Amino acid sequence: MTPSVSSLSDTAMVLAAGKGTRMRDLASERPKPLVEIRGTPLIDGVLDRLSTAGIPKAVVNVHRFADMLRDHLASRREPEITISDESDRLLDTGGGVARALTRFEGRPFFVLNADVLWLDGRANTLSSLARRWSDEEMDALLLMCFAVGAIGYEGLGDFTMADDGRLSRREEQWVAPFVFSGIQILHPRLFDAAPGGVFSLNRLWDKAESEGRLFGLIHEGAWMHVGTPEGVSAAEDVLSGF
Repeated sequence: MTPSVSSLSDTAMVLAAGKGTRMRDLASERPKPLVEIRGTPLIDGVLDRLSTAGIPKAVVNVHRFADMLRDHLASRREPEITISDESDRLLDTGGGVARALTRFEGRPFFVLNADVLWLDGRANTLSSLARRWSDEEMDALLLMCFAVGAIGYEGLGDFTMADDGRLSRREEQWVAPFVFSGIQILHPRLFDAAPGGVFSLNRLWDKAESEGRLFGLIHEGAWMHVGTPEGVSAAEDVLSGF
């Protein structure tokens, strides 16, 4: 494991249990994480990046077309994959991570959306995020991208960021400069007072924010929002130059 991630759990969480409804026809007969960008399924791009950064294991949750995704992942050798099956009950982002919490052995861990697509800047993105992590200061560290210039993104942004990296939610009807990339590091203690069953990670972010323990790191490279067919097309246009 590389020095940049040595303080983290050797297991990451990949959130792949979404319904993929905004992908429309592209995900009508397959799970969203198997939608391809220039011939590569989205989830394979994420898992390849984890392996490159030195994370040898990943828990992947599945729901819609669970068997199809499970069969696809069975062909991979790196990272070593454990399936968390939510076929019967979708647990949302927080509930999905909470179910796998024992896998991280009390250490901070990566959580990535299975449909994240990014290009590194000057350094490996995941390694940079790991280097920024501070057990003393943080319960959550989110990789943030500038909303302006984010490929395929048309929202109002998610957060503002203080000079020390602390994040604050966008106020209603305001515009915020940063959008969450779908990549983060969380500490298991963030889940100590979490509700059981179905809940969103947003609830835990709010808790961390209220305690001054929600931080962000600005991504230096390109980031692509690929939640829709239009986003897929835009990402393919960008990547055609590489």
